[in-house]
Amino acid sequence: MKTYIVGNWKLNFTVGEASIYLHKLLKTLPNYRDIEVVVAPSTIALQPLSLQVDRHKIKLSAQNGFYRDYGAFTGEVSFSQLRGIVDYSIIGHSERRNILGEDDKMIAKKVAAAIRNRITPILCIGETESERAFGETADVIRDQLTGGLSEVSDDDIDKVIIAYEPVWAISSTKAAKMATPDEIAEVVKLIRKNLKDIYGAKVAEEVPVLFGGSVKPSNAGAYLTVPGVNGLLIGGASLILSEFTDIIETAKRVSS
Repeated sequence: MKTYIVGNWKLNFTVGEASIYLHKLLKTLPNYRDIEVVVAPSTIALQPLSLQVDRHKIKLSAQNGFYRDYGAFTGEVSFSQLRGIVDYSIIGHSERRNILGEDDKMIAKKVAAAIRNRITPILCIGETESERAFGETADVIRDQLTGGLSEVSDDDIDKVIIAYEPVWAISSTKAAKMATPDEIAEVVKLIRKNLKDIYGAKVAEEVPVLFGGSVKPSNAGAYLTVPGVNGLLIGGASLILSEFTDIIETAKRVSS
């Protein structure tokens, strides 16, 4: 299985800055057969960067998309409009759940729309600090996973990537803490158990599961060696070229 290194640029970089960063990244990276490097710029930068990117080295991801393919939805960008521009889309990120109010029903529609338009959804799930403190992690993971996949058939589940991002470990939150490998391993095991219950043992083993939460060059190696983790979803460190390339090199060493 490939190792996925996904950089979520969030609301950072102008189109020009994103283009310069991508140019430098393309010059730095060799072709990796077993590492899938993905960057997720803001929507406005996706189309021009799609003309610049070398897809043998780097794939593009959207940070979001709308679940209807067309219609009177002012301000939205559909997955059908993103088709051919991106290969992936982040869906259900905690910032969209907790700040912008997206629920599991909407997220499920977005996952289905991405698949319908041949875009691989990266479904983000994860508990808050209070949910973990009250022992609700297993329930939250089950509900977000089953809710987000509720419109995904047995035939399409192999087109999905799951990303575990505990909200309490994301560096943009005020009380961010470092997740330990043992804490991550426990939840990844829960994710795969739930996948097994829904789709069977083979799927549970084969669906890629990523970890995201204050990932840095200093901890990337430890996170990548957690059993069942197939890659990383990276926020702040993906904005710094040297840190992002260090993490990619770490992934290469770990996967060798």
